[in-house]
Amino acid sequence: MSGPVHDLEEALEKVAAYCAYQERSQRQVREKLRSLGLQPEAVDELTVRLIQDGFLSEERFARAYARGKFRMKGWGRHKIRRGLRYHQIGDYLQKKALKEIDPAEYEATLQRLLEKYQPPKNASALAQRRARHRAFQAAYRRGFEADLIQDAWEVVVAENA
Repeated sequence: MSGPVHDLEEALEKVAAYCAYQERSQRQVREKLRSLGLQPEAVDELTVRLIQDGFLSEERFARAYARGKFRMKGWGRHKIRRGLRYHQIGDYLQKKALKEIDPAEYEATLQRLLEKYQPPKNASALAQRRARHRAFQAAYRRGFEADLIQDAWEVVVAENA
């Protein structure tokens, strides 16, 4: 699909198919257009046309990104927000996209993640601290908030006591 194109209509056709396959950010589309060998003015023109024709929407992309990364990869809000910033999505759309995540489902996902690190009931104090540390690290790497991790860990420990 990459390589130089001979006219704008050919480029528009290629990038429209690229956008139709899945939601894309403007950043991704601009990079794709540049990879086709287009000049910055042509990239701007085609980006505007894609937006006008409904192939490109930052809001649709942001919402789909947040839903997908949470449901498919189990990412927390912090990591999703970092990903949206990478795609140059503004704060307003980031907040709107994060509202796509159901709070109850979010907490349940975090608890399932933490349960994987639950130590056995007869574990030593050292083993319990290590398990807690590993659980916190895993959840934090996935982008969950520290206060929510703490609360969810207490619930997991209480349920398994």
